[in-house]
Amino acid sequence: MPPTPTTTRPVPTPAAPSSAVLNRTLAVVITGSVMAVLDMTIVNVALRSLTTAFAAPLETVQWATTGYTLALAAVIPTAPWAIARIGAKRTYLTALAVFTLGSLLAAGAWDVGSLIAFRAVQGLGGGLLMPVGMTMVMRAADRDHLGRAMAFSGLPIMIGPVLGPVLGGWLVDTADWRWIFLVNLPVGALALTLAARLLHPDAPVPAATAPRLDLPGLLTLSPGLALLLYGLTLGGERGDFTTPGALLPALAGTLLIAAFVRHALTTRQPLLDLRLLRDRTFAASIGVLALFAAGYFGSMLLGPVYWQQVRGFSPTTAGLLGAPVGLTVGLTMQLAARRIDRTSPRRLIPAGITLGALGMALTALQIGDPTTPAWRLVASAMLMGIGAGTVLMPTMTTATRALPTDRLAAAGTALSINSQLWSAVGTALISTLLTTATFPTAYTAATLLLALALLPALRLPGRRPHP
Repeated sequence: MPPTPTTTRPVPTPAAPSSAVLNRTLAVVITGSVMAVLDMTIVNVALRSLTTAFAAPLETVQWATTGYTLALAAVIPTAPWAIARIGAKRTYLTALAVFTLGSLLAAGAWDVGSLIAFRAVQGLGGGLLMPVGMTMVMRAADRDHLGRAMAFSGLPIMIGPVLGPVLGGWLVDTADWRWIFLVNLPVGALALTLAARLLHPDAPVPAATAPRLDLPGLLTLSPGLALLLYGLTLGGERGDFTTPGALLPALAGTLLIAAFVRHALTTRQPLLDLRLLRDRTFAASIGVLALFAAGYFGSMLLGPVYWQQVRGFSPTTAGLLGAPVGLTVGLTMQLAARRIDRTSPRRLIPAGITLGALGMALTALQIGDPTTPAWRLVASAMLMGIGAGTVLMPTMTTATRALPTDRLAAAGTALSINSQLWSAVGTALISTLLTTATFPTAYTAATLLLALALLPALRLPGRRPHP
């Protein structure tokens, strides 16, 4: 019996990325990211002021940060499904609206319980901003200049943790605590307006082809990440991971994540496509980013604590001493991003790791002496910043450059989860060492984490991305 003739529809060829579309996308993503990243760092500076405002112990008020982080971790894995189901533009608009609404509610909190709840609302919006924004930028960018585009989109992530404490310290010193949340409202309104007007509308998704939500994956990965991050955070704050309050959630989270891994490798449409790790370049990049993020972001709490506790400086002064590092990171990232579009990742990224580890090691050697001039510690931190600017965004660019367009959402989400998880691991480790040991010991541990990133970096491509 002859085969039944079939009618095939031509697959539409995607339009070539244009600089106008990319510039509009970057304007939206940078505005949204600035709001989210600054908010996280501002709140960290204001925690002690919030204890006074609500007459609550610091351990309780810290849940304003922990609740945000847990909500953020729980919602990140849904990004690829949401993008495929309702489109990137609608998902990003929803995330912006939820985050801005959460900011307004947090500013009106009447007790510490309501503050924690409203910060969790913020986290639900903030968790989607980074992976969805990254996906939109990667889709809009020409692959030949992906590094430059990623560098611009990553500026808030790199500079925010440094500039945030300056703004947060100033608001705490000169204004009411509610302004640490009210400051988000005009930025959120601007981001929503820009997103509605500038983002390219998504093509409608036919109901028959719309992806189903991987419910087993959602019920294992989202709570697994939240529990693991909670256990790590609590263990780091207490300086002891063996207490039941920290150990049991961490173990439960690890088991749930392991269950998700097994499920994701055996189902057709997993919540997060772990088969990306079969790509050697993507897997090596994930390894570099995990270790470098653990050391770099984990060490960020050390500087402000040292300047205030050991040197007796105010929060504003401590923030200002970190500002040169942020400027160094931002400038280096722009230069390195242009370089990664033309040179071998195996040359550029290991060099950045070496510089970052050297800056961290110099800090470890000097910080034990309280008479060390401040400028020498700042200079060492700036050297570390040069390394960070050379490593983080160029590695993300390398990870995603060769991936097909239909896998970019999953890749962006995997990179976001990787960053959140290993930053939490590094912060927990450094916090514990700071509680149980000394500043030099904590900086030495961060140095080792950065140095270990050289191992996966040697597996990165050894040729230029575009000969």
